[in-house]
Amino acid sequence: MFNEATDKLFSQMPSISGMKEHLDQRTRGDKYIWGLVIVLSLISILVVYSATGSLAYKMYRGNTSVYLFKQVVFTLVGLVVIFGLHRVNYTMFSRIATILFALSIPLLIYTLFFGAKINDGSRWIKLPIINLTIQSSDVAKLALFMYLSKVLSKKQEVIKDFKKGFLPVIWPVFVICALIMPANLSNALLTGATSLLLMFIGRVSLKHIGLTIMVAMIPVVIIISVAMATHKAGVSAAEGKPEVAEKMKGFGRFGTWVSRVQDFMYAGDKEVPYQVQQAKIAIANGGIFFGLGPGNSRQRNFLPQAYNDFIYSIIIEEYGLIGGAFIIFIYLVFLFRCIRIFRKCPYAFGAFLALGLSFTLIIQAIANMAVNVNIVPVTGVTLPLVSMGGSSFIFTCCSIGLILSVARNVEQLEGKAPTETEIEIPTDNTDNEKENNVTGVIA
Repeated sequence: MFNEATDKLFSQMPSISGMKEHLDQRTRGDKYIWGLVIVLSLISILVVYSATGSLAYKMYRGNTSVYLFKQVVFTLVGLVVIFGLHRVNYTMFSRIATILFALSIPLLIYTLFFGAKINDGSRWIKLPIINLTIQSSDVAKLALFMYLSKVLSKKQEVIKDFKKGFLPVIWPVFVICALIMPANLSNALLTGATSLLLMFIGRVSLKHIGLTIMVAMIPVVIIISVAMATHKAGVSAAEGKPEVAEKMKGFGRFGTWVSRVQDFMYAGDKEVPYQVQQAKIAIANGGIFFGLGPGNSRQRNFLPQAYNDFIYSIIIEEYGLIGGAFIIFIYLVFLFRCIRIFRKCPYAFGAFLALGLSFTLIIQAIANMAVNVNIVPVTGVTLPLVSMGGSSFIFTCCSIGLILSVARNVEQLEGKAPTETEIEIPTDNTDNEKENNVTGVIA
């Protein structure tokens, strides 16, 4: 009796090949990107647990698994978001891009005046019902690249014209970056750089892009000039330390920006910012090959934001330079696969959407790693899919979900997958221009 029951039970269980076939049917799009997402998610859980063990022990009276549980929950929610968005026909995002962009502007304005203030910058708003804090710039960036992809796809015939082609493309970038900049200059610069790169791919005139870069460099030059001038004026001959003039402290984040530039340009070994010192020590501990091993980080007890902004230095400390190089390799493969989607997508909106979102993730990753190894001044940029979960983690998953949505539809058009939904070319009743074929875009 027992053997018959168990045989019947096991006979009804799906085989491994059957489970794989069912999974393949439910998950479409680029399988390599799916694999990279899973790998980065597992790395994130492992490294966040290691980086937060001591902090959790101190904050939660010996319970070292609190942050691990939170990260697992964020990872599962993120994977659900990716899965849900990748099942949506990407042409739907073209229809809602204008609405999301219009909503993101008042959201950024509200954040500037009424958002939660941290380090003299207002970047976050708290959702009242679920008590979750989100960074409004993440919403704005996602909406911007959706809207920018839509405009670029519709303006290809007049894209070289300043009034008809360039102005409709540049003004949304200027508005979003200008609203992000007061609270987060680095985020605004990265968003602007990604937008210019996407405009270059979209055949915007090089002289127009060059003009934009010159205008965008004005605040950067001002900050560097003030940093140099106040350093010379405020330096003590006895101490030789860079100082920010007291008058700058009344200008919001401006004094912080100047201070960071001075620390990067002039600080000696004893004056280097504390977090930079600890990150350097962590990298030195890691060595070239295998590092100190998983969970054996020493600097996690001293490095601020070890689980967030400086998680890359913890990875190098525990897994060596080989581990750090492996993370870079993953992001490069991700970019390569997204470029492949761009080249294969027959419609310009989907191509620009996949490429723009991939650019913003890769540039953000490069910026985070550059800060960790002290190539650029300190910024508050997280490592996509690796830093501890939050609104940035969820919106990163949203971006990946949109990329996979484009990849899924490309797969259907190539005949490699059964058609689940009819692919429609988005149209706008107020604009008779239709999307151009990508072959015409990159020609």
